[in-house]
Amino acid sequence: MMKRIISGIILMIGVLSMTSCNKPTETSKVTEQTPATESTTEENTTTESATEAVDGYVQITQEEAKSLMDSEKDYIILDVRTVEEFSEGHIEGAILIPDYEIGEKAEETLTDKNQLILVYCRSGRRSKLASAELAKMGYTNVKEFGGIIDWSYGTVTE
Repeated sequence: MMKRIISGIILMIGVLSMTSCNKPTETSKVTEQTPATESTTEENTTTESATEAVDGYVQITQEEAKSLMDSEKDYIILDVRTVEEFSEGHIEGAILIPDYEIGEKAEETLTDKNQLILVYCRSGRRSKLASAELAKMGYTNVKEFGGIIDWSYGTVTE
């Protein structure tokens, strides 16, 4: 009797598993997407035209960032890569605070928490993390625009 009950339970679990895997859900009806990797995330950042609010900051395209750099006056371009990466080439006018030092150094360098801050790194991963950290610290106008590897507007070296 006990074997029959256990067999029935196993059979029901198997049937439920098969039917739930085959039945499309609302999220599985979405068009095919590539897995989120550092490079595909970066590609999405640079090709999307709409801004997207995430974790207290706004994600923008590189084109939007360049437009803000050309039209705004009071902004900071924040590079969150390492000192070595920064010295190899960075966006003109950028200041460096490595992502791992944001919590310690942001408030002494970025004194106006309402100032426009445009954040980038090499590929877009660290800039997202740093932007989220800045938002948690109370910065209200943080815009993340991905990585310098896709930046087509020129760089400078020191």
